[in-house]
Amino acid sequence: MILPRWSWASWLTAALAGSGTVAALELDIGDQGTSSSGSIKNAARTVAYNMMSYYHGNESGQIPGKLPGTWWEGGAMFMTLIQYWYWTGDTSYNDVTAQGMLWQKGHDDYFPSNDSNYLGNDDQVFWGLAAMTAAELKFPEQDDQPSWLSLAQGVFNTQVPRWDTTTCKGGLRWQIWPYLAGYTTKNAISNGGLFQLAARLGRYTQNETYIQWAEKIWDWSATTPLLKLTEWTIADTTSIEAQCQDHGDIQWTYNYGTYLSGAAYMYNLTNGHEKWKSAIDGYLRTTFSKFFPAEYGGQVMSEISCEPTMNCDRNQDCFKGFLSSWLTFIATIVPYTSSEIMPKIQQSALAAARQCVGGDSGSQCGRRWHQNTWDGSTSLESDMSALSVISSTMIAFHQGAEPLTSHSGGTSKSNPTAGTGTHKGTPNQPKPITTGDRAGASILTILFLGTWISGVAWMIYGG
Repeated sequence: MILPRWSWASWLTAALAGSGTVAALELDIGDQGTSSSGSIKNAARTVAYNMMSYYHGNESGQIPGKLPGTWWEGGAMFMTLIQYWYWTGDTSYNDVTAQGMLWQKGHDDYFPSNDSNYLGNDDQVFWGLAAMTAAELKFPEQDDQPSWLSLAQGVFNTQVPRWDTTTCKGGLRWQIWPYLAGYTTKNAISNGGLFQLAARLGRYTQNETYIQWAEKIWDWSATTPLLKLTEWTIADTTSIEAQCQDHGDIQWTYNYGTYLSGAAYMYNLTNGHEKWKSAIDGYLRTTFSKFFPAEYGGQVMSEISCEPTMNCDRNQDCFKGFLSSWLTFIATIVPYTSSEIMPKIQQSALAAARQCVGGDSGSQCGRRWHQNTWDGSTSLESDMSALSVISSTMIAFHQGAEPLTSHSGGTSKSNPTAGTGTHKGTPNQPKPITTGDRAGASILTILFLGTWISGVAWMIYGG
């Protein structure tokens, strides 16, 4: 498809004076012209460089794919870099992305042993979505490694058995292990993440198993406050203690983004079924009214639950980037939405660039895109969100930008059994005690007692 040419053009120069120098991030978004394309690429390149300055996993003695203090954000960062490569053509970070994605693959299921004892379903699914993105965008694969598609399938195959019908008649718990806080919670991002992954796998492979699971997850979510289809709102959490009829109503961009994205893939897959069109229309209205506040002009995205008080944590600083990229791809697979979505993405990108004037480099990004001056904050996560929204504006220069499938040019190979048969169902446990273990223990006990008695005798009689 060819996206509409935007009739308006915008120019923004963000500058911050500090330490006797002036740094600027320039972003020119307009019609399909060379100068605009170059401006977007240059701005995105600067933000990508700043984001990667926080990453050391590719250095000697470090762990590829791992960010300090977090595991799941590595998958989110690589997903952002894959999209950055796709939109701009810059291959600078392809090798480090592939290295990190493959190092953390676990048993082809993104459940690596070193981190598995504290991971949640939401943590794992972001790596699955990153792998799915790589498959859909034909990110380069390595001959001696599993395909990106199979890694996404591995995540699906390990999450579906955790579908919990013993409480609330279904749903994924937030946490996998009973000893983690949140085990009795069923939350939007875990269930919405698996819904999105299933929908995308269904569209890519045409396999009915994935399609049926996407329907099942959506329909179950709608029996709880996670999806309120009459009000078109999404609750963040619900609890099994209340049989999933209570609701934690903090509003986050990525919850809306993941359910919207899955609905869009299902709409595309089903040739515009009314169920999915209604969902897209309803949740787009809510997304626009909530997260593009009228008080900021109605065109610039805001993480409304934490930005006003500047108390967003590092996780929450990522969320706008996810919504930005997912909305952009929705515009490609549900074309009638592009005229509403893309002006908001473009204006948000211009606003984000205005915040990318901080830190020692003078081009690191703050979080409040709606604010005309730098808000004083910097983080990898804010850079990640800015990179996502800025690079997404390159859609205006791409024809046929919709994600691929196995029937439309996608080449990533399917492995429907990926991740099965190798994954432990419980946290690390001691091995069963064998007869040999008992015999060895007896010998060690006799030796210990003999040594202990000799020592006591020496202290009493020979000391």
